[in-house]
Amino acid sequence: MRSDTCYATAAADYPTSAEAVSRLRFDCSSPPSHDAYGSGWVWLKVRDPGRVAAMPSNWHLLIDQARFTSLTVVIVHRDGQAETTTVTPGAVGDYWSLGGMLRFPVTRKGAAVRDIYVGFERLDDLSLMRKLDAATSTDLLKLEWRWLALIGIFIGAIGSAFAFNLLIYTGQRLVFQRWYLVWSALVLGYGLSWTNTFAFVFPEYVGPVSATANYLLVSGLIAAGNMFFITVIEEGILPRTLMTWGRSLAWFNLVCGVLAAFCLFVEPRQSDQWLNIAFVMSALCVGLGTIIALRARSRVVWFYLAGWTPVLVVFGLRVSRNFGLFPQNDLIDMASFAALAFESTALALAIADRFRLLGRQRDAAEQARKVMEVESQTFRRAAQTDYLTGLGNRAAFQSRLRAMCADASRTPFMLLLLDVDHLKAINDRLGHDGGDLLLGQVGAGLAEAAGPLAHVSRTGGDEFAILLPWTPGSADGIRMRLEHLQGRTLTHGGRSWALSLSIGTAVWPRDALAPDVLVKNADLALYEAKQNGRRRLQAFLPRMREKLHTQQVFGQEARHGIERQEFLLHFQPIVDMDTGRACYHEALLRWQHPQHGMMTPATFGDMLNERTLGLMVQHHVLDMALAALRDYPQALPKLSINLIGAQLDGPEDAVWLLRRLDDFGVAPDRLCVEIIEDFVLGRAINGTTHALALLHEAGVTVALDDFGTGYASLIHLKHLPFDMLKIDQSFTRGLFQDGGQSEAIIRAIIGLGQGLGKQVVAEGVETQEQRRKLSEMGCRLGQGYLFARPGPILREVVAIAG
Repeated sequence: MRSDTCYATAAADYPTSAEAVSRLRFDCSSPPSHDAYGSGWVWLKVRDPGRVAAMPSNWHLLIDQARFTSLTVVIVHRDGQAETTTVTPGAVGDYWSLGGMLRFPVTRKGAAVRDIYVGFERLDDLSLMRKLDAATSTDLLKLEWRWLALIGIFIGAIGSAFAFNLLIYTGQRLVFQRWYLVWSALVLGYGLSWTNTFAFVFPEYVGPVSATANYLLVSGLIAAGNMFFITVIEEGILPRTLMTWGRSLAWFNLVCGVLAAFCLFVEPRQSDQWLNIAFVMSALCVGLGTIIALRARSRVVWFYLAGWTPVLVVFGLRVSRNFGLFPQNDLIDMASFAALAFESTALALAIADRFRLLGRQRDAAEQARKVMEVESQTFRRAAQTDYLTGLGNRAAFQSRLRAMCADASRTPFMLLLLDVDHLKAINDRLGHDGGDLLLGQVGAGLAEAAGPLAHVSRTGGDEFAILLPWTPGSADGIRMRLEHLQGRTLTHGGRSWALSLSIGTAVWPRDALAPDVLVKNADLALYEAKQNGRRRLQAFLPRMREKLHTQQVFGQEARHGIERQEFLLHFQPIVDMDTGRACYHEALLRWQHPQHGMMTPATFGDMLNERTLGLMVQHHVLDMALAALRDYPQALPKLSINLIGAQLDGPEDAVWLLRRLDDFGVAPDRLCVEIIEDFVLGRAINGTTHALALLHEAGVTVALDDFGTGYASLIHLKHLPFDMLKIDQSFTRGLFQDGGQSEAIIRAIIGLGQGLGKQVVAEGVETQEQRRKLSEMGCRLGQGYLFARPGPILREVVAIAG
């Protein structure tokens, strides 16, 4: 679960209650900045608590050890109750577990968990906290028994080797034996400390205390290992420069360990990296010395290799994991101590009979190398292959993209980013197995369309990417083949679905010179394709980036615009087309910008897609609309407002909206909320259904806006409590212009609305001919410039008074 967390920071005096923590603003894209660690709390929130849904009662949350002044775990259940546990250094008590972990029991089942929070006060650095997992009591017991068995073997092996070499040392007193004894003692201490075995005797020697000691122990054993190597090789083989370098690196390791342990001069994350760098440099020094000794035909270096190679390999894996190259895995940590135990035993036996074991160890090492090489190649292929389509995955795409951008020949190439439109609706209709089948067929179709010279990857759930050499001819060819792929019918379980792809393209180096910029530009083109109706291919144009910049500028200015009351509402009546009487009004947002003048959402509306800013503006719009309903009950008996998706995530949003109605003293039946078809498709249908049902039951009218332009299924009209369908103005404008197609669609919508008992409103009525035709077809309500243009409330008051 560590990779599935969001982050938030708080002051040191911030409450650690579930209610307080839930109010923090968690960021799921990037961890906090480094200056947030030393002064207050860093909180982690599991983004998907459903990952513990299978846990039975009395399961455990596992966290690896780090340094902090306080650690708080908050488990919030679905009934609102919370389990909170706080520990401090030296007072960890019974919360330790073997394997360098802290465990926190949770009494209730995982299915009852709503939120999981883990907070650290004055944490060293979030990157040093690499494990967050869940385990049943049975699984935890099995894991601890495995650690206990491993530690037993580890203690036995290290203790036996230490005793054997101590016995030899009393007779021989060789320098390398002295360093070997020091190394063995430090390894034993490190193993007992890191795995929390010391806690059997000293229960509080865990958590921050153990983490601090581990820095000193690991730096000491690396330094002792360096000194052992340069003293065990026969005299005269290693150059003096290399031996001086080895001694210097031993001291450097010790200094880095002290800096990391006591947080001197540099921040913990940097000191931890320095310690890892010191280890890598020591390994390089030993590796260079080994090569020199092998070329000089040293006999000692062979048993040194036999004993130390597994240790260096496993510790290399740990360093790679510490730098983020591998994910957290208990097997790497177990292998570390198994390798150390093996090393002690191997060297002890090698000292006794190094020649007899040399051949066997060399053969075993070569076989292990071959097996590791084969496994590494297999894992590398698996790590870059999408399991569902057999295409490359995101890692393969990024690797190929970087390689193509770094190509010295600078051959132009084309990047296409593709989205399968309405995959959620496909999954709802065909089931997830049908959706998976569709994705597999899409992948096969894209690979066929792209041709043998292209690299095709599935980079996300419904996202694909194509990289192929670019020429004007190849661009036209791929465009035609992808257009032929559009509309292909998938049949599954007796149901069918027409394939729809939105595609954005960018060309290197014409559109970008860096891989990340190229991807962003292609993504901008993809977004434009979606905005223009989906199922199309859109090439990147410089104006798209200018549009994005404008959107970002408007987003920055919008917060000040709210404070300066620059946002205002204009009102347009919805009228009875037979009598011309205004039945109610729609509130339309306007921005009186100090530089650009009066702007409509057509100019600045894209910024509302940013969730936080969009909610801020829309809440302001709602307050203005409710204030108008409260202040002008005669002029505005009923008002319609548009909602964005973030305002109806679930029932709690509907409850909040009803509470705002009550705060302003406005009856729910005076409010109509409008949502668009794409909103219905893009949401979790259960949460949306509950939210709209609560509003509908309270008396709020619910309208489906721009009906006919999206991709909504009729099943949504059956299950969602819509009271009104608003015919999109594009059909009204085309009423007499497209050979009767718009008329047929309008008749169908009117008939559907009448059959379902819902009101139908025609938008965009601008001529008497449109009004007459719509009335003949049975549409009673209309909205458009024919009746009135949107205007301030004062204009509406004057119109009503007249």
